[in-house]
Amino acid sequence: MSSLTPAASVLGLALVLSPIANVQAAELQILAGGAMTGPLRELGAQFERASGHKLVFRFGTTPELIKLATTGGPFDLGVVPREVLKDATARARFAAGPTTDIARVGLGVAVRSGAPKPDVGTSEALKQTLLKAQSIATIPASAAGAQVLRVFESLGISEAMKAKTKVQTGPAQIVEAVTKGEAELGVFLINVLTAPGLDVVGPFPAELQQDVVFTASVAANTKEAEAAEAFITYLTTSTAAAVIKAKGMEPFLR
Repeated sequence: MSSLTPAASVLGLALVLSPIANVQAAELQILAGGAMTGPLRELGAQFERASGHKLVFRFGTTPELIKLATTGGPFDLGVVPREVLKDATARARFAAGPTTDIARVGLGVAVRSGAPKPDVGTSEALKQTLLKAQSIATIPASAAGAQVLRVFESLGISEAMKAKTKVQTGPAQIVEAVTKGEAELGVFLINVLTAPGLDVVGPFPAELQQDVVFTASVAANTKEAEAAEAFITYLTTSTAAAVIKAKGMEPFLR
């Protein structure tokens, strides 16, 4: 739940929307990282009510978003992991110039609610916890999953973890796998692991921590550039920052 008052939300939106008050209502097709689902659903609903625009989100992992950007048909903007824009073909589908960083979130470990919490406070403790676990759930085919694999490599346990890893297709599936006991640990972005049925053990230790940064950009060929820019601007307001923080992510302060 967001702690924002209705008045604060309305004021934040009014400041963003005043320049496009006379623009006809648009339907915005938005590509977004799956870990941004919580904040974008809430902020999108606020934006829709205040602006009259309709937002249609397509959430996905980094490979899925690259595919959607390049072969998935028209879209108006993205709020995606930076790694999406490192793909040259996908980058060409977005407007040239700088992007707008919206939020970041680091990696963590979770167990099923009520299960003993192992030690992850140091690099060696995390290494031993991972090696002792019967199984872990993560999404290797994602920006966050790639960072998890890099941590395994830095700890020298990549081979050992291959047999323990239960590959999931999306954030909700990680939560489900751990809550059902199909995986002993969830290892992923900490905001995804902050979910009913799970207990967060803790973040990765600082020396191993890797953030995924979600950045926003207007599509190169959008016909709704003003409305798309307005939504991106709204995502940078203090109103939006409070929602992002409440959802377990760190907003970029401006």
